[in-house]
Amino acid sequence: MLREMIQGLPGGGRRRAPITGSTPTPRIAILGTGFGGLGMAIRLVQSGITTFTIYEKADGVGGTWRDNRYPGAECDVPSHLYSLSFAPKHDWSRHYPEQPEILDYLEQCTDDWDLRSHIRFGTEIVAARFDDDTTTWLLESREGDEFESDVLVCALGQLNRPAIPAIAGADEFAGTQFHSARWPADHALAGERVAVIGNGASAVQFVPRIAPVIEHLTVFQRSANWVLPKKNPPFAASTKGLFGRFPALDRAYRGWIYASFEARFFWFRRNSRLARLIEKAGHAYREAEVADPELRAKLVPDYPIGCKRILAVSDYYSTLGRADVDVVDQPIERIEPDAVVTAAGERHPVDTIIWATGFESTDFLAPVQVVGRDGQKLDEVWHDGAEAYLGLTVSGFPNLFMLYGPNTNLGHNSIVFMLERQIGYVLQCVHELIEAPLASLDVRRPVMDTYNRFVQKQMHQTVWEAGCHSWYKTESGKVTNNWPTFTVAYWLATRHPRFSSFDRRPRPDGPWD
Repeated sequence: MLREMIQGLPGGGRRRAPITGSTPTPRIAILGTGFGGLGMAIRLVQSGITTFTIYEKADGVGGTWRDNRYPGAECDVPSHLYSLSFAPKHDWSRHYPEQPEILDYLEQCTDDWDLRSHIRFGTEIVAARFDDDTTTWLLESREGDEFESDVLVCALGQLNRPAIPAIAGADEFAGTQFHSARWPADHALAGERVAVIGNGASAVQFVPRIAPVIEHLTVFQRSANWVLPKKNPPFAASTKGLFGRFPALDRAYRGWIYASFEARFFWFRRNSRLARLIEKAGHAYREAEVADPELRAKLVPDYPIGCKRILAVSDYYSTLGRADVDVVDQPIERIEPDAVVTAAGERHPVDTIIWATGFESTDFLAPVQVVGRDGQKLDEVWHDGAEAYLGLTVSGFPNLFMLYGPNTNLGHNSIVFMLERQIGYVLQCVHELIEAPLASLDVRRPVMDTYNRFVQKQMHQTVWEAGCHSWYKTESGKVTNNWPTFTVAYWLATRHPRFSSFDRRPRPDGPWD
Protein backbone atom coordinates (compact mmCIF):
# COMPACT_ATOMS: atom_id res chain seq x y z
CA MET A 1 0.00 0.00 0.00
CA LEU A 2 2.72 2.48 0.91
CA ARG A 3 4.56 1.78 -2.33
CA GLU A 4 1.36 2.42 -4.29
CA MET A 5 0.80 5.66 -2.39
CA ILE A 6 4.17 7.12 -3.30
CA GLN A 7 4.42 6.06 -6.92
CA GLY A 8 2.07 8.70 -8.28
CA LEU A 9 1.02 8.90 -11.90
CA PRO A 10 3.23 9.68 -14.89
CA GLY A 11 3.01 13.41 -15.28
CA GLY A 12 1.00 13.79 -12.07
CA GLY A 13 3.74 15.83 -10.47
CA ARG A 14 4.77 17.89 -13.48
CA ARG A 15 6.04 21.36 -12.75
CA ARG A 16 3.13 23.78 -12.78
CA ALA A 17 3.59 27.19 -14.32
CA PRO A 18 2.32 30.13 -12.27
CA ILE A 19 -1.20 31.21 -13.08
CA THR A 20 -1.23 34.41 -15.11
CA GLY A 21 -3.46 37.32 -14.26
CA SER A 22 -5.65 36.67 -17.29
CA THR A 23 -6.41 33.04 -16.35
CA PRO A 24 -9.80 32.53 -14.68
CA THR A 25 -9.52 30.64 -11.38
CA PRO A 26 -12.03 29.07 -8.99
CA ARG A 27 -13.29 30.78 -5.85
CA ILE A 28 -11.52 29.29 -2.87
CA ALA A 29 -12.73 29.56 0.73
CA ILE A 30 -10.18 29.02 3.49
CA LEU A 31 -11.37 28.58 7.07
CA GLY A 32 -8.89 29.71 9.74
CA THR A 33 -5.81 31.92 9.96
CA GLY A 34 -3.35 29.69 11.77
CA PHE A 35 -0.27 28.20 10.13
CA GLY A 36 -2.41 26.11 7.78
CA GLY A 37 -4.76 28.82 6.54
CA LEU A 38 -2.09 31.49 6.15
CA GLY A 39 0.34 29.03 4.57
CA MET A 40 -2.30 27.97 2.04
CA ALA A 41 -3.02 31.60 1.19
CA ILE A 42 0.66 32.45 0.74
CA ARG A 43 1.20 29.54 -1.64
CA LEU A 44 -1.87 30.55 -3.65
CA VAL A 45 -0.52 34.08 -3.99
CA GLN A 46 2.90 32.74 -4.96
CA SER A 47 1.17 30.67 -7.66
CA GLY A 48 -0.70 33.64 -9.07
CA ILE A 49 -4.09 32.67 -7.60
CA THR A 50 -5.85 35.47 -5.74
CA THR A 51 -9.51 34.41 -5.96
CA PHE A 52 -9.63 33.27 -2.36
CA THR A 53 -11.25 34.45 0.85
CA ILE A 54 -10.16 33.53 4.37
CA TYR A 55 -12.87 33.32 7.00
CA GLU A 56 -11.72 33.94 10.56
CA LYS A 57 -14.01 33.87 13.59
CA ALA A 58 -11.73 36.08 15.73
CA ASP A 59 -10.54 39.64 15.18
CA GLY A 60 -6.93 38.68 14.48
CA VAL A 61 -4.79 36.00 12.86
CA GLY A 62 -2.78 33.30 14.60
CA GLY A 63 -5.10 30.40 15.44
CA THR A 64 -3.87 28.48 18.46
CA TRP A 65 -0.99 30.93 18.93
CA ARG A 66 -3.47 33.79 19.15
CA ASP A 67 -5.65 31.92 21.65
CA ASN A 68 -2.99 30.41 23.93
CA ARG A 69 -1.60 33.49 25.65
CA TYR A 70 -0.98 31.89 29.01
CA PRO A 71 2.29 32.70 30.82
CA GLY A 72 5.21 30.63 29.57
CA ALA A 73 3.55 29.45 26.34
CA GLU A 74 6.15 28.18 23.91
CA CYS A 75 6.62 25.51 21.26
CA ASP A 76 8.38 22.16 21.69
CA VAL A 77 9.71 22.23 18.11
CA PRO A 78 12.76 24.39 17.31
CA SER A 79 12.04 27.77 15.76
CA HIS A 80 13.62 27.19 12.35
CA LEU A 81 11.49 24.09 11.77
CA TYR A 82 8.34 25.55 13.31
CA SER A 83 7.99 28.08 10.51
CA LEU A 84 7.11 28.02 6.84
CA SER A 85 9.98 27.16 4.51
CA PHE A 86 8.48 29.45 1.83
CA ALA A 87 8.21 32.32 4.32
CA PRO A 88 11.44 31.94 6.35
CA LYS A 89 12.44 33.93 9.41
CA HIS A 90 16.19 34.06 9.97
CA ASP A 91 16.32 36.03 13.24
CA TRP A 92 14.45 33.86 15.72
CA SER A 93 15.44 35.01 19.20
CA ARG A 94 15.54 31.57 20.87
CA HIS A 95 16.00 27.93 19.92
CA TYR A 96 12.37 27.17 20.82
CA PRO A 97 9.89 29.92 19.91
CA GLU A 98 7.72 31.53 22.55
CA GLN A 99 4.08 32.43 21.89
CA PRO A 100 4.53 36.20 21.37
CA GLU A 101 7.25 35.67 18.78
CA ILE A 102 5.27 32.98 16.93
CA LEU A 103 2.25 35.27 16.79
CA ASP A 104 4.43 38.15 15.59
CA TYR A 105 5.77 35.85 12.85
CA LEU A 106 2.26 34.96 11.67
CA GLU A 107 1.26 38.63 11.75
CA GLN A 108 4.33 39.48 9.67
CA CYS A 109 3.53 36.74 7.14
CA THR A 110 0.02 38.16 6.84
CA ASP A 111 1.37 41.63 6.10
CA ASP A 112 4.24 40.53 3.86
CA TRP A 113 1.83 38.75 1.51
CA ASP A 114 -0.97 41.32 1.78
CA LEU A 115 -3.41 38.73 3.10
CA ARG A 116 -5.53 41.04 5.25
CA SER A 117 -7.41 42.20 2.16
CA HIS A 118 -8.54 38.57 1.72
CA ILE A 119 -9.62 37.97 5.34
CA ARG A 120 -13.13 38.37 6.70
CA PHE A 121 -12.53 38.77 10.42
CA GLY A 122 -15.32 38.11 12.90
CA THR A 123 -16.88 35.56 10.55
CA GLU A 124 -17.31 32.04 11.88
CA ILE A 125 -18.51 29.52 9.31
CA VAL A 126 -20.85 27.06 11.00
CA ALA A 127 -22.31 25.20 8.01
CA ALA A 128 -21.07 24.11 4.59
CA ARG A 129 -23.26 22.32 2.06
CA PHE A 130 -22.21 21.03 -1.36
CA ASP A 131 -24.61 21.84 -4.18
CA ASP A 132 -24.24 19.05 -6.69
CA ASP A 133 -26.09 20.93 -9.44
CA THR A 134 -23.72 23.88 -9.40
CA THR A 135 -20.70 22.01 -7.92
CA THR A 136 -20.26 24.78 -5.37
CA TRP A 137 -19.97 24.94 -1.61
CA LEU A 138 -22.60 27.04 0.13
CA LEU A 139 -21.30 28.47 3.39
CA GLU A 140 -23.24 29.95 6.27
CA SER A 141 -21.81 32.06 9.07
CA ARG A 142 -22.94 32.13 12.68
CA GLU A 143 -24.31 35.59 11.97
CA GLY A 144 -26.52 34.20 9.18
CA ASP A 145 -24.53 35.50 6.21
CA GLU A 146 -24.16 33.21 3.19
CA PHE A 147 -21.21 32.76 0.86
CA GLU A 148 -20.30 30.57 -2.13
CA SER A 149 -17.04 28.93 -3.11
CA ASP A 150 -15.87 26.37 -5.64
CA VAL A 151 -13.19 24.92 -3.37
CA LEU A 152 -13.32 24.66 0.42
CA VAL A 153 -10.10 24.40 2.44
CA CYS A 154 -10.65 23.79 6.16
CA ALA A 155 -7.65 24.83 8.24
CA LEU A 156 -9.35 24.72 11.63
CA GLY A 157 -6.68 22.67 13.40
CA GLN A 158 -7.12 19.93 15.98
CA LEU A 159 -6.56 21.99 19.12
CA ASN A 160 -8.95 24.93 18.95
CA ARG A 161 -12.02 23.91 20.99
CA PRO A 162 -11.30 23.87 24.74
CA ALA A 163 -12.55 20.80 26.59
CA ILE A 164 -13.85 21.27 30.13
CA PRO A 165 -15.02 18.13 31.92
CA ALA A 166 -18.46 18.02 33.48
CA ILE A 167 -17.83 18.18 37.23
CA ALA A 168 -20.67 18.61 39.67
CA GLY A 169 -20.90 22.11 41.10
CA ALA A 170 -18.62 23.83 38.58
CA ASP A 171 -21.37 26.27 37.60
CA GLU A 172 -21.80 27.30 41.25
CA PHE A 173 -18.14 28.20 41.81
CA ALA A 174 -18.11 31.76 43.18
CA GLY A 175 -14.54 32.60 42.19
CA THR A 176 -12.93 33.05 38.80
CA GLN A 177 -12.52 30.12 36.43
CA PHE A 178 -11.15 29.91 32.89
CA HIS A 179 -9.52 27.52 30.43
CA SER A 180 -5.80 27.99 29.82
CA ALA A 181 -6.55 28.70 26.13
CA ARG A 182 -8.81 31.58 27.17
CA TRP A 183 -6.47 33.25 29.67
CA PRO A 184 -7.96 36.61 30.71
CA ALA A 185 -5.71 39.62 30.35
CA ASP A 186 -7.38 41.49 33.19
CA HIS A 187 -7.27 38.94 36.02
CA ALA A 188 -4.33 39.14 38.40
CA LEU A 189 -3.55 35.94 40.29
CA ALA A 190 -1.22 37.54 42.82
CA GLY A 191 -2.02 36.48 46.38
CA GLU A 192 -4.71 33.99 45.37
CA ARG A 193 -5.26 30.32 46.09
CA VAL A 194 -5.32 28.70 42.67
CA ALA A 195 -6.41 25.25 41.52
CA VAL A 196 -5.02 23.94 38.25
CA ILE A 197 -7.10 21.05 36.96
CA GLY A 198 -4.96 19.11 34.52
CA ASN A 199 -1.22 18.63 34.13
CA GLY A 200 -0.61 18.44 30.39
CA ALA A 201 1.42 20.46 27.91
CA SER A 202 -0.07 23.83 28.85
CA ALA A 203 0.01 23.31 32.62
CA VAL A 204 3.68 22.37 32.74
CA GLN A 205 4.48 25.68 31.06
CA PHE A 206 2.34 28.10 33.06
CA VAL A 207 2.52 26.43 36.50
CA PRO A 208 6.19 27.47 37.02
CA ARG A 209 5.28 31.04 36.02
CA ILE A 210 2.32 31.55 38.37
CA ALA A 211 3.54 29.62 41.42
CA PRO A 212 5.94 32.34 42.65
CA VAL A 213 3.28 35.06 42.65
CA ILE A 214 0.27 33.34 44.22
CA GLU A 215 -0.48 32.37 47.80
CA HIS A 216 -0.98 28.65 47.19
CA LEU A 217 -1.21 26.35 44.18
CA THR A 218 -2.98 22.99 44.00
CA VAL A 219 -2.42 20.87 40.90
CA PHE A 220 -5.02 18.17 40.29
CA GLN A 221 -3.66 15.44 38.03
CA ARG A 222 -5.54 12.47 36.62
CA SER A 223 -2.33 10.62 35.80
CA ALA A 224 1.34 11.52 35.79
CA ASN A 225 3.06 12.47 32.54
CA TRP A 226 6.47 11.67 31.14
CA VAL A 227 8.61 14.79 31.48
CA LEU A 228 12.01 15.39 29.92
CA PRO A 229 14.20 18.49 30.37
CA LYS A 230 14.36 21.22 27.74
CA LYS A 231 16.81 24.08 27.57
CA ASN A 232 15.94 27.14 25.52
CA PRO A 233 18.93 29.46 25.16
CA PRO A 234 18.80 32.57 22.98
CA PHE A 235 20.55 32.69 19.63
CA ALA A 236 23.70 34.78 19.58
CA ALA A 237 23.54 37.90 17.44
CA SER A 238 26.34 36.51 15.30
CA THR A 239 24.37 33.32 14.62
CA LYS A 240 21.30 35.25 13.57
CA GLY A 241 23.50 37.37 11.34
CA LEU A 242 24.91 34.29 9.61
CA PHE A 243 21.43 32.88 9.01
CA GLY A 244 20.37 36.19 7.47
CA ARG A 245 23.41 36.54 5.21
CA PHE A 246 23.52 32.90 4.15
CA PRO A 247 19.98 31.54 3.67
CA ALA A 248 21.45 28.21 2.58
CA LEU A 249 22.92 27.85 6.06
CA ASP A 250 19.48 28.48 7.53
CA ARG A 251 17.99 25.80 5.27
CA ALA A 252 20.72 23.34 6.19
CA TYR A 253 20.11 23.97 9.90
CA ARG A 254 16.40 23.42 9.37
CA GLY A 255 17.18 20.16 7.57
CA TRP A 256 19.40 18.99 10.41
CA ILE A 257 16.64 19.67 12.95
CA TYR A 258 14.13 17.80 10.80
CA ALA A 259 16.38 14.74 10.47
CA SER A 260 17.19 14.62 14.17
CA PHE A 261 13.52 14.89 15.13
CA GLU A 262 12.50 12.35 12.50
CA ALA A 263 14.71 9.77 14.21
CA ARG A 264 12.59 10.21 17.33
CA PHE A 265 9.80 8.19 15.75
CA PHE A 266 11.61 5.11 17.06
CA TRP A 267 10.51 6.27 20.52
CA PHE A 268 6.91 5.60 19.51
CA ARG A 269 7.28 2.11 18.13
CA ARG A 270 5.64 -0.55 20.27
CA ASN A 271 8.21 -2.37 22.46
CA SER A 272 10.99 -0.10 21.22
CA ARG A 273 14.36 -0.56 22.90
CA LEU A 274 15.12 3.10 22.33
CA ALA A 275 11.90 4.02 24.12
CA ARG A 276 13.04 2.00 27.13
CA LEU A 277 16.25 4.05 27.19
CA ILE A 278 14.25 7.28 27.05
CA GLU A 279 12.08 6.00 29.91
CA LYS A 280 15.22 5.44 31.98
CA ALA A 281 16.27 9.00 31.25
CA GLY A 282 12.84 10.23 32.34
CA HIS A 283 13.03 8.28 35.59
CA ALA A 284 16.53 9.58 36.26
CA TYR A 285 15.46 13.16 35.60
CA ARG A 286 12.54 12.86 38.03
CA GLU A 287 14.77 11.26 40.69
CA ALA A 288 17.25 14.11 40.38
CA GLU A 289 14.62 16.88 40.46
CA VAL A 290 12.13 15.67 43.08
CA ALA A 291 13.54 15.13 46.57
CA ASP A 292 10.30 14.28 48.38
CA PRO A 293 9.65 10.52 47.95
CA GLU A 294 5.88 10.91 48.43
CA LEU A 295 5.67 13.56 45.73
CA ARG A 296 8.00 11.58 43.48
CA ALA A 297 5.71 8.55 43.72
CA LYS A 298 2.76 10.64 42.51
CA LEU A 299 4.75 11.70 39.45
CA VAL A 300 5.58 8.21 38.14
CA PRO A 301 3.64 7.54 34.90
CA ASP A 302 1.65 4.31 34.71
CA TYR A 303 1.86 3.92 30.93
CA PRO A 304 4.70 3.49 28.40
CA ILE A 305 6.45 6.63 27.25
CA GLY A 306 4.90 8.17 24.15
CA CYS A 307 1.37 6.83 24.69
CA LYS A 308 0.49 10.40 25.63
CA ARG A 309 2.35 13.50 24.57
CA ILE A 310 5.85 13.67 26.06
CA LEU A 311 6.32 16.95 27.91
CA ALA A 312 9.54 18.90 27.58
CA VAL A 313 10.19 21.46 30.32
CA SER A 314 12.98 22.13 32.79
CA ASP A 315 11.28 23.84 35.75
CA TYR A 316 8.05 21.93 36.31
CA TYR A 317 9.35 19.32 38.76
CA SER A 318 11.20 21.90 40.83
CA THR A 319 8.04 24.01 41.01
CA LEU A 320 5.98 21.08 42.31
CA GLY A 321 8.51 20.72 45.11
CA ARG A 322 7.76 24.17 46.51
CA ALA A 323 6.24 24.34 50.01
CA ASP A 324 3.28 26.35 48.69
CA VAL A 325 2.41 23.82 45.95
CA ASP A 326 0.40 20.61 46.39
CA VAL A 327 -0.13 17.80 43.88
CA VAL A 328 -3.43 15.95 44.29
CA ASP A 329 -3.86 12.67 42.44
CA GLN A 330 -7.30 11.84 43.85
CA PRO A 331 -10.30 12.19 41.50
CA ILE A 332 -12.38 15.35 41.87
CA GLU A 333 -15.88 14.60 43.16
CA ARG A 334 -17.38 18.08 43.06
CA ILE A 335 -16.70 21.78 43.10
CA GLU A 336 -18.17 24.00 45.82
CA PRO A 337 -18.51 27.80 45.69
CA ASP A 338 -15.10 28.24 47.30
CA ALA A 339 -13.37 24.86 47.06
CA VAL A 340 -12.54 21.73 45.09
CA VAL A 341 -13.50 18.48 46.84
CA THR A 342 -11.93 15.12 46.02
CA ALA A 343 -13.49 11.65 46.11
CA ALA A 344 -11.53 11.04 49.33
CA GLY A 345 -13.41 13.92 50.95
CA GLU A 346 -10.47 16.33 50.99
CA ARG A 347 -11.55 19.94 50.62
CA HIS A 348 -9.18 22.39 48.91
CA PRO A 349 -10.24 26.06 49.28
CA VAL A 350 -9.46 28.09 46.14
CA ASP A 351 -10.12 31.52 44.69
CA THR A 352 -9.48 30.72 41.02
CA ILE A 353 -9.74 27.55 38.95
CA ILE A 354 -7.65 27.18 35.80
CA TRP A 355 -8.80 24.39 33.51
CA ALA A 356 -5.77 22.87 31.79
CA THR A 357 -7.86 20.06 30.38
CA GLY A 358 -6.95 20.14 26.72
CA PHE A 359 -9.19 20.26 23.70
CA GLU A 360 -11.97 18.43 21.91
CA SER A 361 -9.50 17.08 19.41
CA THR A 362 -11.26 14.16 17.72
CA ASP A 363 -14.30 16.13 16.49
CA PHE A 364 -12.62 17.31 13.31
CA LEU A 365 -14.07 20.40 11.60
CA ALA A 366 -16.50 21.00 14.47
CA PRO A 367 -18.49 23.12 14.96
CA VAL A 368 -18.92 23.33 11.16
CA GLN A 369 -21.79 21.13 9.97
CA VAL A 370 -20.59 19.73 6.63
CA VAL A 371 -23.00 18.19 4.13
CA GLY A 372 -21.72 16.59 0.93
CA ARG A 373 -23.21 14.85 -2.06
CA ASP A 374 -26.65 13.27 -1.71
CA GLY A 375 -27.15 15.04 1.62
CA GLN A 376 -24.65 12.91 3.50
CA LYS A 377 -23.46 14.55 6.71
CA LEU A 378 -19.78 14.36 7.54
CA ASP A 379 -20.33 13.78 11.24
CA GLU A 380 -22.50 10.76 10.37
CA VAL A 381 -19.89 9.43 7.93
CA TRP A 382 -17.42 9.72 10.81
CA HIS A 383 -19.61 8.06 13.45
CA ASP A 384 -16.88 5.46 14.11
CA GLY A 385 -14.08 8.04 14.14
CA ALA A 386 -12.77 10.56 11.62
CA GLU A 387 -10.79 9.33 8.64
CA ALA A 388 -9.78 10.78 5.29
CA TYR A 389 -7.56 9.94 2.35
CA LEU A 390 -4.11 11.27 3.29
CA GLY A 391 -5.94 13.20 6.00
CA LEU A 392 -6.99 15.58 3.24
CA THR A 393 -10.11 14.45 1.39
CA VAL A 394 -13.25 12.44 2.10
CA SER A 395 -15.23 10.54 -0.52
CA GLY A 396 -18.58 12.13 -1.25
CA PHE A 397 -17.33 15.63 -0.38
CA PRO A 398 -15.93 17.04 -3.65
CA ASN A 399 -13.44 19.89 -3.62
CA LEU A 400 -13.24 19.75 0.18
CA PHE A 401 -9.70 19.69 1.54
CA MET A 402 -8.56 19.58 5.16
CA LEU A 403 -5.27 20.81 6.56
CA TYR A 404 -4.18 19.06 9.77
CA GLY A 405 -6.98 16.56 9.22
CA PRO A 406 -7.40 13.02 10.57
CA ASN A 407 -4.21 11.05 11.24
CA THR A 408 -1.82 13.87 10.37
CA ASN A 409 -0.76 14.96 13.86
CA LEU A 410 2.77 14.06 14.99
CA GLY A 411 4.38 12.97 18.21
CA HIS A 412 7.94 13.39 17.03
CA ASN A 413 8.33 16.15 14.46
CA SER A 414 6.92 19.49 13.29
CA ILE A 415 3.28 19.80 12.29
CA VAL A 416 4.32 22.72 10.09
CA PHE A 417 6.23 20.22 7.97
CA MET A 418 3.04 18.18 7.54
CA LEU A 419 1.03 21.30 6.74
CA GLU A 420 3.46 22.23 3.99
CA ARG A 421 3.04 18.80 2.42
CA GLN A 422 -0.74 19.18 2.56
CA ILE A 423 -0.68 22.72 1.22
CA GLY A 424 1.43 21.61 -1.75
CA TYR A 425 -0.97 18.75 -2.44
CA VAL A 426 -4.05 21.00 -2.34
CA LEU A 427 -2.31 23.53 -4.59
CA GLN A 428 -1.68 20.86 -7.22
CA CYS A 429 -5.34 19.82 -7.03
CA VAL A 430 -6.41 23.43 -7.58
CA HIS A 431 -4.10 23.63 -10.58
CA GLU A 432 -5.67 20.46 -11.96
CA LEU A 433 -9.14 21.97 -11.63
CA ILE A 434 -7.96 25.01 -13.57
CA GLU A 435 -5.92 23.30 -16.27
CA ALA A 436 -8.13 20.27 -17.06
CA PRO A 437 -10.56 22.07 -16.54
CA LEU A 438 -12.61 20.22 -13.94
CA ALA A 439 -15.69 21.14 -11.94
CA SER A 440 -14.71 18.88 -9.07
CA LEU A 441 -12.40 16.22 -7.69
CA ASP A 442 -13.86 13.57 -5.39
CA VAL A 443 -11.65 10.82 -3.97
CA ARG A 444 -13.03 7.35 -4.65
CA ARG A 445 -14.37 5.45 -1.66
CA PRO A 446 -12.36 2.23 -2.28
CA VAL A 447 -9.17 4.30 -2.43
CA MET A 448 -9.97 6.04 0.85
CA ASP A 449 -10.95 2.81 2.58
CA THR A 450 -7.79 1.00 1.45
CA TYR A 451 -5.67 3.88 2.63
CA ASN A 452 -7.28 3.98 6.06
CA ARG A 453 -6.88 0.24 6.53
CA PHE A 454 -3.19 0.82 5.90
CA VAL A 455 -3.13 3.65 8.47
CA GLN A 456 -4.77 1.59 11.19
CA LYS A 457 -2.58 -1.43 10.43
CA GLN A 458 0.49 0.75 10.87
CA MET A 459 -1.03 2.19 14.03
CA HIS A 460 -1.03 -1.24 15.67
CA GLN A 461 2.76 -1.04 15.71
CA THR A 462 2.83 2.17 17.72
CA VAL A 463 2.64 2.92 21.42
CA TRP A 464 -0.39 5.20 20.89
CA GLU A 465 -2.68 2.18 21.10
CA ALA A 466 -1.39 1.30 24.56
CA GLY A 467 -3.86 1.55 27.42
CA CYS A 468 -3.72 5.25 28.24
CA HIS A 469 -6.24 8.02 27.82
CA SER A 470 -4.99 10.65 25.35
CA TRP A 471 -6.29 13.27 22.96
CA TYR A 472 -4.92 11.19 20.10
CA LYS A 473 -7.87 8.78 20.10
CA THR A 474 -11.62 8.48 20.46
CA GLU A 475 -13.44 7.11 23.48
CA SER A 476 -13.58 3.74 21.71
CA GLY A 477 -9.79 3.71 21.43
CA LYS A 478 -9.38 4.40 17.70
CA VAL A 479 -6.38 6.64 17.04
CA THR A 480 -7.75 9.31 14.71
CA ASN A 481 -5.20 12.06 15.17
CA ASN A 482 -1.68 10.76 14.64
CA TRP A 483 0.29 9.81 11.55
CA PRO A 484 1.49 6.23 12.19
CA THR A 485 4.96 6.20 10.68
CA PHE A 486 7.84 8.41 9.54
CA THR A 487 6.99 11.77 7.98
CA VAL A 488 9.20 10.91 5.01
CA ALA A 489 6.49 8.42 4.00
CA TYR A 490 3.85 11.16 4.17
CA TRP A 491 6.10 13.48 2.21
CA LEU A 492 6.40 10.95 -0.59
CA ALA A 493 2.71 10.03 -0.49
CA THR A 494 1.62 13.66 -0.89
CA ARG A 495 4.34 14.80 -3.27
CA HIS A 496 2.15 14.32 -6.35
CA PRO A 497 -1.60 13.65 -6.32
CA ARG A 498 -2.71 10.41 -7.96
CA PHE A 499 -5.57 11.86 -9.96
CA SER A 500 -6.64 8.35 -11.01
CA SER A 501 -7.77 8.00 -7.39
CA PHE A 502 -10.42 10.68 -7.92
CA ASP A 503 -13.71 10.92 -9.74
CA ARG A 504 -13.11 13.85 -12.07
CA ARG A 505 -16.13 15.87 -13.14
CA PRO A 506 -15.45 18.03 -16.21
CA ARG A 507 -16.65 21.62 -16.33
CA PRO A 508 -19.62 21.70 -18.70
CA ASP A 509 -18.88 25.27 -19.76
CA GLY A 510 -15.15 24.85 -20.28
CA PRO A 511 -12.51 27.00 -18.50
CA TRP A 512 -13.29 28.82 -15.28
CA ASP A 513 -14.78 32.23 -15.72
